[in-house]
Amino acid sequence: MITYMKSCRNAPSTIATYTDAMRLFLRFFSDRPINSLEAKDITTFNNEYILKYNYSSSFQNQVVNAVKLFVRVVQDTRMDIDQIERPRRERRLPVVLSREEVTNIIDATRNLKHKTLLALIYSAGLRISEALSLKPRDIDSKRMLIHVKNAKGKKDRTTLLSERILLLLREYYRVYKPKEFLFEGQTGGQYSSRSAQVVLKEAVARAGVTKSVSLHTLRHSFATHLLENGTDLRYIQELLGHSSPKTTMIYTHVSNTNLKLIKNPFDQ
Repeated sequence: MITYMKSCRNAPSTIATYTDAMRLFLRFFSDRPINSLEAKDITTFNNEYILKYNYSSSFQNQVVNAVKLFVRVVQDTRMDIDQIERPRRERRLPVVLSREEVTNIIDATRNLKHKTLLALIYSAGLRISEALSLKPRDIDSKRMLIHVKNAKGKKDRTTLLSERILLLLREYYRVYKPKEFLFEGQTGGQYSSRSAQVVLKEAVARAGVTKSVSLHTLRHSFATHLLENGTDLRYIQELLGHSSPKTTMIYTHVSNTNLKLIKNPFDQ
């Protein structure tokens, strides 16, 4: 399965997700030969493992995707993939920070590299993988754009370069002088996403923000603030690199612009 996914040019993270999910599924049925597994065994796995240990529906969906791919590639099973049903998707709204909370988190970041990284993720609406894959040449200061290359879905796009971020990037570049990647570790090479998560967690605590915040929350907040500023959803979709406008539509549910126009009957 790994060889097949590599030949399809799937991202390493996707390959790792699928193989981990499939390994977990097969380990659960380790006392049985693979060619004896059937579609009903996925239901057993869902009930006795995923639901028992309170895993998310998105993880359950990953297992279904992995099993379907495995059956298509290996084929030596009794499993009919048409009988494999997907879980109903959870409709959770993203956590969104206020502009003040974003500013407080960035200001609470003491290290120049860390401050620049968090500010860039928010101001450009980047995924963490995209931010860490940036190279100095991807910053187009003449056109005030950032070139995001080989992003999710293996697509390139451009997003906004803030004037304030450009000043911060120039100061950062003078101090750190990155060689290959815009953000590098202490010994060179790409900065790690785990380190970035730790940086954010510490900044959130210092800023006194009590919401559950991840690096992706900065991206959600960027999109929501654009929408509240009156930016058309089509432009937000392009800036975020969403394939479908349905994905971008979720921000209409967390934006408070229209809600502010509604008069609460209790106040009348």
